[in-house]
Amino acid sequence: MKKFITVLLAAMMAVTLMTGCNKTPEPQPDPQPVKYDVNLGVLKGPTGIGASYLLEKNSTGESLNNYNVSIAAEATEMVSRIASGSLDMAAVPTNVASSLYNKTDGGVKIIALNTAGVLYILEKGNYIKSVSDLYGQTIYAVGQGSNPEYILNYILESNGLKVGQDVFVEFMDSAFLSSNAASGNVGVCMLPVPAATTVLVKNSEMRSALNLSEEWDKLNNGSTLTMGCIVVRTEFYENNKEAVEQFLKEYEESINYVKGNVQDAAALCEKYEIVASAAIAAKAIPDANLIFVSGKNIRTTIEGYYQVLFEADPKSIGGKLPGDDFYPAE
Repeated sequence: MKKFITVLLAAMMAVTLMTGCNKTPEPQPDPQPVKYDVNLGVLKGPTGIGASYLLEKNSTGESLNNYNVSIAAEATEMVSRIASGSLDMAAVPTNVASSLYNKTDGGVKIIALNTAGVLYILEKGNYIKSVSDLYGQTIYAVGQGSNPEYILNYILESNGLKVGQDVFVEFMDSAFLSSNAASGNVGVCMLPVPAATTVLVKNSEMRSALNLSEEWDKLNNGSTLTMGCIVVRTEFYENNKEAVEQFLKEYEESINYVKGNVQDAAALCEKYEIVASAAIAAKAIPDANLIFVSGKNIRTTIEGYYQVLFEADPKSIGGKLPGDDFYPAE
């Protein structure tokens, strides 16, 4: 009897062991990504529009990183704060990114392109049909020392108009110029969206005469007009690559959301003071030429543009073309 019981117990143990071996392990939840703290600078206007959905996700705690967001009206604030280290990433004009790279001896990298051409020549009247029609005109413009100035100069001179002789350009603060154009005190001006959109909404006598993206393409210089980007401090990039990857993932998502959900995104633009009102933002978003380019595609997209600016005026990009370490390796 004892022998029988011993054999029975042994058999039961064997069955138990076999059952345990064949048991499917319980699925384990995916590990949650680490949330990194990132000091992010966002510009009002076209280069900031694409970030509006990311800002909303950040405010509700749904973003992959924790973003300490600074919103500014002028790129100069972003430049000084990136250079000082108080910002880790920032949206800036593309020529400013190159200048900052040169100024800091490689202290920044470009990690995304976010905005193509957004500049328009507005006219009070119906005279200007081509660039040549700007002969003898005074153009009131924004963006001195940045992309708008160099793009305008290049287009004018490529069409045979010498600035200061055949055509005159006077630079103003964006808010001041927009206000004067909307009030009808300016005949011809150059503004980006959404400032241009605001003027057209407020003053029915003003019209969009020239799209400078189209005028750039007509010159067939082999480059793509690319005006806005994201830069990151090189030190931060090298020490926080996962944080950068998570930012790029949700930044692309944000841009795609804005392009596909114009009305909702417009409300977010107003909420975060990127654009003055949701009504203006809704009209501006389709003309803002939002893009998302990252990785090695950045260089192939923008290098021709930098080359054109450099040949026209080396100081426009900081005196020299940025080096290989300015661009992502992959």
